[in-house]
Amino acid sequence: MIIKNIEAKIRLATVLSVGSFITAGLIVLAVSWFAYQQVSSARKSIYVMDASSVPLLAKQTDVQLNRPAEYRAHINLFHTLFFSLTPDDKFIEYQMKRAMYLIDESGALQYENLKEKGFFNSVLSSSAVLTIRTDSIYVDPVRGFFRYYGKQKIDRRSSTITRSLITEGYLKDMDRRSDNNPHAVLITRWKTVENKDLENVQKNNL
Repeated sequence: MIIKNIEAKIRLATVLSVGSFITAGLIVLAVSWFAYQQVSSARKSIYVMDASSVPLLAKQTDVQLNRPAEYRAHINLFHTLFFSLTPDDKFIEYQMKRAMYLIDESGALQYENLKEKGFFNSVLSSSAVLTIRTDSIYVDPVRGFFRYYGKQKIDRRSSTITRSLITEGYLKDMDRRSDNNPHAVLITRWKTVENKDLENVQKNNL
């Protein structure tokens, strides 16, 4: 009888030990899954601090909800850098360098084509100041497609030219943001659809 009681106690202790081990394992798995969900949720969000001299609580916004606005801001930034120039070779080089961080090789190809055609030399020789005004930007987030509509003003000593500019391309999300690419987007397969004169006003230099 004593031996049977000892065997029963051993079986009970074994069952309790195995049960405790399984319970602990389930708790660890549950906690790990919960932590993973929290990290995944945090990665889908960005934090924006209100511009103020007094520190304010950060506001959390969902990345996907804000992404179309970021796409448009990225497209606008690229076109501003690429098409806003002054008759200063150092400034032109600086603008192009910044713009190339926002686009793939299609941007470098257009840049090289303009250089070969002497476009930048003509900007320098004519003391032209080029500015761009964005009219609208169409973005299809599902396809990653965009079309940019704007007007470029070329102000020379002898005349002021206004051009209609339409470009299009695709958008590729990058893994992380950087100082050179704050929106973590890359413009791809970029091309100019339209670049035509709308107005050419001659100046009276007398």
